[in-house]
Order: sequence, then structure tokens, then C-alpha cells
Amino acid sequence: MAAFDGLVVIVTGGSAGIGLASALRFAEEGARVLITGRNAEALDTACRQHPSLRALVADGHDPGSPARIVDAALGLGGRIDVLVNNAGTGVVAPLVAATAQSIDEVFSLNVRGPALLAAAAVPHLERTRGSILNVSSTGGTKAGPNISIYSGSKAAIEHMTRCWALELAPLGIRVNAIAPGPVKTGFLRNQMRLPPDTIPAHEERERKAVPLGRRGHVDDIAQWMLDLARPTNTWMTGQVVVVDGGFGIA
Repeated sequence: MAAFDGLVVIVTGGSAGIGLASALRFAEEGARVLITGRNAEALDTACRQHPSLRALVADGHDPGSPARIVDAALGLGGRIDVLVNNAGTGVVAPLVAATAQSIDEVFSLNVRGPALLAAAAVPHLERTRGSILNVSSTGGTKAGPNISIYSGSKAAIEHMTRCWALELAPLGIRVNAIAPGPVKTGFLRNQMRLPPDTIPAHEERERKAVPLGRRGHVDDIAQWMLDLARPTNTWMTGQVVVVDGGFGIA
């Protein structure tokens, strides 16, 4: 029997990158997986990769999305076992360029959205003694110029992880986070919105800064997602697991 047979998993931002890789791994292990995102075409394409994937168009900025996501997940099996808060965005800009809109855009998706979705899922996770997995970044602890808003949002999700772990432990719900380093995805282009002609040089700088000599692959992260969420992993909570090839300590 596969580790996640009969279980229901939610993966936000699940149409590409780390989110999709993780959703596929959960599905391969027997889970029924709801992926969410804003692009219906991308979600449909993702769902064609495994019959156990289902999609819901949902915007993490929208306070009404959590109730819709929870209802859709319950429709897959009447239960929720794992919530992966993966959807996120960022901005690369100096502090002097920050605006109320740019700050709100990052924090509404990276902090408020996961908090509201987790709150909506808690009653159902309590019934299954399930788990929440938040996706952070090495930016949550590793300082750098021009990323203070993005890094601040990731520091917030890491501390919320620890607070939720204490609060929800009496309910039998585990809460952990994973902090990926530089990974080969479309994040720099699609979420961080770097000019396309600057991305190759940026990626090469990141590669050189990783002690293990390469940028990560999505499966490097997806494997840890499954390990943290496994039903047999019953005594680990409140932890932020860094998977970054040594980038954060270099």
C-alpha cells in the first residue's frame, strides 16, 4: 500500500515548479490531490499528467478562496489530510522603491493567504490528525539586498509555522516548513519578475554560491515535501527544513 493511499492533499500554486512536482509525487503515492492556481490552462495541463490530480482556479489574494478550496478538497474524499501552502510571489527592488501596493501584494499571498487557508482547513485536519506544510525560502533567514519585502514575508511564514505547531499540537496537527534554496523553476521570471535578459547571469551567480555546485531541481524539494507530510512521520513539528545545497550557510 502506498503511503498516501486514500488521503486528500491540497497543494496551492500547484500548476508548475515545486508545487506541481510535489503534487505529482503525492499522487504517485496514492493521494487524491487538489492543485490551485490562477491560470486555468496551466492547471488543466498539469492535471493531464496524473489521473489523481484535480484543479481549482483560485487566487490566494482573495479572502474568499480558502472556503472554496476546502470545499473542493472535501469533494475529493470527504477529508483533508495534508495542506501544502506553496503559492507565493516576490519582488526584487530596493527599499526606496517599495510602495504600499508592492508590499501588500507580497504579504497578502505569502502570509495572509496561507494563514486564512490553514484556519479554514484546521477543523478537517484535526479529524484526520493531518499536517500543514508551509513553503518558505532560504531568504527567510539569509539576508540580501533588494529582497527585504520578499524575505520578510518568508521570515513571517517560518515563525507562523512555529507558532501554529504549538497551537495545533493539542489537536494532533503537525506543522512544518521547507525552505528551498535556488531551484530551477520559472520563479525568477514569473514571480520575482526579473527582466528575462538578466536571468541567466542571476542563475549563474546563484549556482556559484551553492557549495554543492548546482542549483536545485524540483524533485530535490518534492522528496522532502513527502517525507515531512508522511502519516508515519508523527513526531516532527515546528521545524523549518532547509534544502539548499549549503547556499544558506555559504
